[in-house]
Amino acid sequence: MSSPRPQSPTNPPSTGSSTARTVSPRPPGGPATVMRRKAAQDRAEKTANLRPSSTRAAGAGGSSSTMLRLYTDESPGLKVDPVVVMTLSVVFIFSVVALHVIVKVMKKFSS
Repeated sequence: MSSPRPQSPTNPPSTGSSTARTVSPRPPGGPATVMRRKAAQDRAEKTANLRPSSTRAAGAGGSSSTMLRLYTDESPGLKVDPVVVMTLSVVFIFSVVALHVIVKVMKKFSS
């Protein structure tokens, strides 16, 4: 009968799991999946914020809440009536057209 080989004093017996095991594939889920889902959700929210979901959100028809905030008494800046702004704009356009016409008439008479 043969006796088992004695243990070497330099390599004490290990009580842990130092034996070579095959590595099984990672289970589904985990932190990597959570990070991918969060990134996908952030991308979806970003594209949803860029595109208006309706024509009303795009500013077609009616006043939105941002327009109401722009014309409140608490908003800072110069307060000018919209009729005054439209009148000044039309007068400016007509003055530019009149100057063009005057220049053409002056060139006609000067030559």
